[in-house]
Amino acid sequence: MSRPPLSQSLPPLLLGSATFNNQYNKSPFTLPYTSIISRFLTSSPKVGFDTSPYYGPAEILLGHALKTLSPPRSTFFIATKIGRIAGSEFDYSPSWIRKSIERSLKRLGVDKLDLVYCHDIEFVSTAEILSAVTTLRELRDEGKISYIGISGYPIPLLAETAELVVSQTGEALDAVMSYSHYTVQTTLLSKSLKRIKDAGVECVINASLLGMGLLRTQGVPIGEMGDFHPSSDGLRKVCADAAGYVANRGKKLEEVAYRWALENWVDDGGDAGTFTTDTGSKVGVSVIGVSYLEELESILTTWDDILKAREGDEGAVRRRKENDELAEELKGVFGEWYDNVWDSPGEDYVRQAVKPERLLSDEELWPEMKLLE
Repeated sequence: MSRPPLSQSLPPLLLGSATFNNQYNKSPFTLPYTSIISRFLTSSPKVGFDTSPYYGPAEILLGHALKTLSPPRSTFFIATKIGRIAGSEFDYSPSWIRKSIERSLKRLGVDKLDLVYCHDIEFVSTAEILSAVTTLRELRDEGKISYIGISGYPIPLLAETAELVVSQTGEALDAVMSYSHYTVQTTLLSKSLKRIKDAGVECVINASLLGMGLLRTQGVPIGEMGDFHPSSDGLRKVCADAAGYVANRGKKLEEVAYRWALENWVDDGGDAGTFTTDTGSKVGVSVIGVSYLEELESILTTWDDILKAREGDEGAVRRRKENDELAEELKGVFGEWYDNVWDSPGEDYVRQAVKPERLLSDEELWPEMKLLE
């Protein structure tokens, strides 16, 4: 069955829902998620959402908002994931993948998923990944999903797996999603972009532009699950130093970091990006994440200014130059910690059997669902 390339339907900006989770927030069900999603839907004729069953109640909250707001299906693109169930629990079996997809369709209130990733592939075997891709392609042929990709942290593994999939199956992946590897603190993703593209991958998506909250004035987020961030004390310290450095110039680190990553990935990720409707040119695709409406408004304002800079607006071009110069100065602050990455999996990782309670209904897993009524 002939399909148009993913770059013809993927929006350049997706709203991630990892923040609708107990990792980032102590009470996700009390977040203004419907207001956030409503505002994002007004930001462009077509927007994108990125979620996962691993993100606690994120799929439930996103789905509830979409059912409440009832936007036309043609106005939003939706991506979710399979395989990762909890911190050390994974199930890449065909039976679980099918169960996971059916549950995601129900939670999100759609009859088809636009894009599905194999989630955090570094934690499972190559054989499991290849089997999962086969199962996802079967589901694609059954009309349940449109495009297939992989996601994970180690860039070399993402590239290697993309090469393996096309060599072993004769068909390339549609997408690869990387996170925390194209920020003001590291640009390792751009260094492997050609290798991933050479494996036939249509789109490479950049997520977690703040390094999972590391590049914020207040540092890493502490939700109900405590301090989950895998970064070292040394990296945390230089990021705090960077926050102080930009504060002395009247700026917030998260705003500098967001603008730099969004703006520069538009250019650097363009070859593996998506076509814009206004110019017909390709731009790099990014996933943003927020917990509050004010954060979204700030990012959307920045995004509008980025688009103005591309159109040659003098004020926006000047603001880009100033931000780029400040980001360049931050390389000196990061010093030896620039391009530093953490291990994934970590040294203490031990894969666990999937706990029986993962099979409970949503209502049993999340009693807070009564707050949705």
